[in-house]
Amino acid sequence: MQTLDSLKPKQCTALNAVISIAELNHFFGQGQLRKQVLFNINLTINAGEIVIMTGPSGSGKTTLLSMIGGLRSPQSGSLKLLNQELCGASQKQLIQSRRNIGYIFQAHNLLNSLTALQNVQMSLQLHHHLSPEEEGTKAAEMLEAVGLGHRLHYYPDDLSGGQKQRVAIARALVSHPKIVLADEPTAALDSKSGRDVVNLMQKLAKEQGCTILMVTHDNRILDIADRIVHMEDGHLTSDTRTTMHSNSYQ
Repeated sequence: MQTLDSLKPKQCTALNAVISIAELNHFFGQGQLRKQVLFNINLTINAGEIVIMTGPSGSGKTTLLSMIGGLRSPQSGSLKLLNQELCGASQKQLIQSRRNIGYIFQAHNLLNSLTALQNVQMSLQLHHHLSPEEEGTKAAEMLEAVGLGHRLHYYPDDLSGGQKQRVAIARALVSHPKIVLADEPTAALDSKSGRDVVNLMQKLAKEQGCTILMVTHDNRILDIADRIVHMEDGHLTSDTRTTMHSNSYQ
C-alpha cells in the first residue's frame, strides 16, 4: 500500500490550539418554542490530537460538530477555528473556514453517478490552484493509500460499505485538511470494517499531521483517541486523556 510521504505537508511539531471554544451556548427555535441545546461549552483541541466525543442521542454532539465545521453559525460565546472567530462570522467567512476541514459522516454521502476517483477528485475542486490532471493524480494516489487503487473507476453501488467509507476517507483527506470531523463513521459498518476504517483514519491523519474530532457511540474504537470528551444534555461533562491508543494501528 502506498504511503503518503510524497503527499503530506510539513507536520505540526508543537501543540497549539486549532479548535478553541469558550462559554458556547446554542438555542433552537424562537419565542416560546426556544430551547437551549448547548450550555457553556468550553473545549480546546490541539494540533495533531485525536479526540472522540461520546454521549447519548440528543446530547448535542452533532450540533456542536456542525458548528465547529462551519455548517451552523454559533449564537453566543466564542468558537475559534484556526484562530478565526466563527461566532458572528459572515457566510463567506464560514465557507472559507470549511476549506480547512475534511468531513466523514455515517452516511458516506458519495455521489452514485460518479466513480470513486471522481468522488475524491471533487474535493480538490475547492482548491483552484490544481489542474484537472493534477487533481486526478492526487485523487488516484489517495485512493491507492486507502487500499482502493484497484477500484478507481468503480461506482459506489459496486463497492462494499467498508470500501465506500474508505472512499469517503480519501475524499476527506486528499486536500490535506488541518482538521477532520467525523460523525459516527463506523455506525453502518460491521465490527471488522469499522475497525479497519478507524485504524486507517488514525494512520493517515497522523501521517498528515492533522487533527481529528470524531463523534461515536461505538465503544470498540475508543482506544484510538488521545482524549475522550463526554456530553450529556447539552453539557460537556468530562474530558479524559488516554494513552491506550499508542500501538493500536501499527
